[in-house]
Amino acid sequence: MPIEIKTGDITKERVCAIVNAANSSCMGGGGVDGAIHRAGGPTILKACKEVRRTKYPDGLPTGEAVATTAGDLPAKYVIHTVGPVWGRCGDRCDELLANAYRNSLKEAVKLGCESVAFPAISTGIYGFPAERAAKIAYRTVREFLREHSGLTVVFVFHSESSRRIFESSIAPISNP
Repeated sequence: MPIEIKTGDITKERVCAIVNAANSSCMGGGGVDGAIHRAGGPTILKACKEVRRTKYPDGLPTGEAVATTAGDLPAKYVIHTVGPVWGRCGDRCDELLANAYRNSLKEAVKLGCESVAFPAISTGIYGFPAERAAKIAYRTVREFLREHSGLTVVFVFHSESSRRIFESSIAPISNP
């Protein structure tokens, strides 16, 4: 299956769409969200304001995804998704994280993308345990790609240690 795992800067990925681990406001923030907004320039924020004005006036719900322009990024689109905050999602944490990945992939297919890059959604300030998140992300993507074979997914990690955690976490499930 076309899944690539690497260390790098997601804002430099030459893919059709990059996924932004956004907050519900979609107005930028810290971590990946802030980096994408800074590197992509003001057109991303302008597009997010329009999304908030028209489609999600109360903010993007956890697990949902919406696409905007990628501004100055090499990608064509940014797909914004909100992952769950660990400890605030009750018994729905795993489901909401899977939804964030699945709905981002659905958005990529709807846009006609052949490639999409993901960060490790919810594992930063949102506190989702990295090992658990890795298994959910990998299973969700693998399952989706069984139905959508024309899509390539790149998991991009900001550090070697994060990439290694992901790889070791998925090792038992990566060979079906």
